[in-house]
Amino acid sequence: MELKDIMLNRRSIRKFKKDKVSKEDIDTLLHYAMSAPSACNKQPWEFYVVTNEEMLLELKNASRFSRYNSPLNIIVCGSLKRSLPLQLAEYWIQDCSASIENILLGVTSLGLGAVWCGLHPQKNAAKKVREILGLDEKIVPLGLIHIGYPDETVAPRDQYNEKYVHFYE
Repeated sequence: MELKDIMLNRRSIRKFKKDKVSKEDIDTLLHYAMSAPSACNKQPWEFYVVTNEEMLLELKNASRFSRYNSPLNIIVCGSLKRSLPLQLAEYWIQDCSASIENILLGVTSLGLGAVWCGLHPQKNAAKKVREILGLDEKIVPLGLIHIGYPDETVAPRDQYNEKYVHFYE
């Protein structure tokens, strides 16, 4: 599949088959995630891969926006230990968001489906995920990605809207 096709076919999938995602595909997704750009190459991300059924259930209930059943969750967190200093510290959010987008595009290229469920800045959801995963205060859960084989079909779409484009020539 060409990059254009991957980008237009990437859609949020909320219904998944129970089939497990292979360790090889998980490893590929993590390589894609860590290929994302980051400010000053700080790479302030941490990835938590969950296939344990009990933990998946706990994570599913951590936020009202993440209540899906999938055989795999990848939780992308920002490490404040590796973020930029002072007023630049919050670039970790952009860096981790870029890694999430790489995962989402990688999921599509592998024939899988995914939905990105935001955690930060929801204080309660992020706190619950932090507790479930046993994270310290310097690790901030940004997003939970449900991943699996799609059990629904969502048509590709091009959302281009010229009203949102402004040229200065």
